Amino acid sequence: MAKQAKRSNARMGGASSSKMAKAGKSSSKRGTREPWTKQDLAELKKHSKSKTAVSKIAKAMGRSEGALRQKAYALELALGHRR
Repeated sequence: MAKQAKRSNARMGGASSSKMAKAGKSSSKRGTREPWTKQDLAELKKHSKSKTAVSKIAKAMGRSEGALRQKAYALELALGHRR
C-alpha cells in the first residue's frame, strides 16, 4: 500500500509542478487591457472620418484590430472602410 501512495503522490506532484511552471510564463502575444482615454477616442474618431485602414490605425495606436473594431462598434463609428 505504501508503494501505491508513493506512485500517486509522484504523479500528482509531477503534473502540478509542470502546470505551475507553465502558468508562471507570460505570453508576449497578449497585451494588457489599457483603458481608453479621451485622446484615444478622439484619435479613433479622426481616423474614422478620414477612412484610414484599420491595420494602419492599429499600428499607430498600439491596439489590436479587434479592439479597435469593438470600440468603434460601441461608439457607432464606421471603421474598416473598403476601397
